Amino acid sequence: MNEMNIHGHSTVKELRRTREGRIVAGVCSGAAEFIGIDANILRIGLAVATFFGGLGVGIYAVAWLLIPEETKRTSIVQDLIGKQKSDPRSTWHQAQSYWDQGVQNVRKEWGPRDQAPSSPAPAPQQPAARPASPVDEPPTTV
Repeated sequence: MNEMNIHGHSTVKELRRTREGRIVAGVCSGAAEFIGIDANILRIGLAVATFFGGLGVGIYAVAWLLIPEETKRTSIVQDLIGKQKSDPRSTWHQAQSYWDQGVQNVRKEWGPRDQAPSSPAPAPQQPAARPASPVDEPPTTV
C-alpha cells in the first residue's frame, strides 16, 4: 500500500543506498536502514562471507549495481540499459531487430496464430522390425 504523509509524499520504505553513514558505496547503511538493524552487523556478515570464496565482495558489488542511490530513481544497471535503449546503434537495438526479424519469419512460415501450419505435419514413422533373436523367445520348460 502506498501511504501518504501530510505533505503528500510517499511514506513507503524503499531500499536505497544512503549517503549518511556510508563507508564505501552506502549499500550496507541503506540495507540496514531498510531492514531496521545496525549497518555494522551487515558489514561484519559481508566480511565473513568474503572469506568463503569472496562471496561477500560479490554480493556487495551486485547490490551496488542494482540498488539505486537515495537521490536517484534508477540504479546503475537501469541507467546503462536506458542508455543502450536510447542509442539506435547499440547492441540492444541490433538484438531487437534480429528478434523482430525472426518473429516475422516464424509468422510467415506458420501463418496467423489461430490457424494450423500450411503444410501438414509428417506422419510418425514406425520403427523398422528387427529379426527375432533367441533372447526374445520365451523360456521353455523341460
